[in-house]
Amino acid sequence: MPAGSQTLARGLAALELICESPHGLTIQEIAETLDIHRTIASRLLSTLVQFRLIARHDGRFRPGVAIAVLGASFDHGLRELSTPVLRQLSDRTRATAALLVAEGNEQVAVLVITPAGVPYHLSFREGTRYPLDRGAAGIALLAGQPARPNERDLVTQARTQGWVTTHGEVEPNAYGLAVPVARVPPAPPTCVHLISHRADVLDRGRLAVIETARALGAILA
Repeated sequence: MPAGSQTLARGLAALELICESPHGLTIQEIAETLDIHRTIASRLLSTLVQFRLIARHDGRFRPGVAIAVLGASFDHGLRELSTPVLRQLSDRTRATAALLVAEGNEQVAVLVITPAGVPYHLSFREGTRYPLDRGAAGIALLAGQPARPNERDLVTQARTQGWVTTHGEVEPNAYGLAVPVARVPPAPPTCVHLISHRADVLDRGRLAVIETARALGAILA
């Protein structure tokens, strides 16, 4: 790897580590995790601070304000526009609602909302990636695209009926229900996803997910 590319890769890796840490990280923790000298880690972090991507407080580095600005710019404010609608869906169904997009051959969770006042629920982290051909969300994302050779029957079925359910394809004993969001290219394929450990929760929530996907399609148009 060229020296410039290695430096950039290390800087981005450090930024990811900091963004994923709930309490921030020290220079030494970053150096040890990335297996680099403390001096190199210090230089990388200084550059990130300069661009306000991270900030230092009490010896620990945390995400900076510029991260919020970058996040808000993704897909013309997709997360901010979708949050109220997904919050309503999650609270209405008492299940975890998520928004996922296709990126290459992967599905990526860009927004995950857990229900309020529910003692037990399934969830997963924003930024989580899975293969595109796995689970209800991946199938819905494929269904929102033109047909591919040898695609799964579930994809064809989802494209016809407008929704899809799966069980245990991503997490054991987890049920997933997903509906494609109608969007115009070059917007990435997008879907609304509801997950629960109970099949009856998704059965009762199917119409709500369909309505949410339709509402998001209008908002994001």
